[in-house]
Amino acid sequence: MSKYGVTHRLATAYHPQTSGQVEVSNRGLKRILERTVGENRASWSDKLDDALWAFCTAFKTPIGCTPYKLVYGKSCHLPIELEHKIYWALKHANFDPKTTGDHRKLQLNELNELRDQAYENSLIYKERTKKLHDSKIKNRIFNVDDRVLLFNSRLKIFSRKLKTRWSGPFTITKVFPYGTIKLS
Repeated sequence: MSKYGVTHRLATAYHPQTSGQVEVSNRGLKRILERTVGENRASWSDKLDDALWAFCTAFKTPIGCTPYKLVYGKSCHLPIELEHKIYWALKHANFDPKTTGDHRKLQLNELNELRDQAYENSLIYKERTKKLHDSKIKNRIFNVDDRVLLFNSRLKIFSRKLKTRWSGPFTITKVFPYGTIKLS
């Protein structure tokens, strides 16, 4: 894999931190379950199939289509819609095997194109999100002998209500390239 410049990242149910997409998907499923289960939270397992179906058939902005369409290459049809399609299929049941094979190859190529388009849409969405995030970051220039406060990001995991997350003041003793500084 390194020959082609591909890096392998392990993502399992036991370590979802490696994939932000897993967390986003789980958050979406959780939101659907919260709305459908209501007061009786014991019945969440009964509603899980419906929640998964709703999640897979809902339009996702980052990929520009539904996950169902991304996997199967077709829009999802409800059983009532399928009844009409069955009558159409019965009329055209005697297909030529060569024509059917060519049609299937065309469908598989269209599915690959759809997946490529979803990948490109995802990259565009991520670039826009990054651009919005970066536009809100203030560029700070630090000099030697400046006095600064240090933000303790670990404290929010084990937060105490009235304890401040800022410590200091500290004095900058050295400024390294790319924004790294040494404090005393």
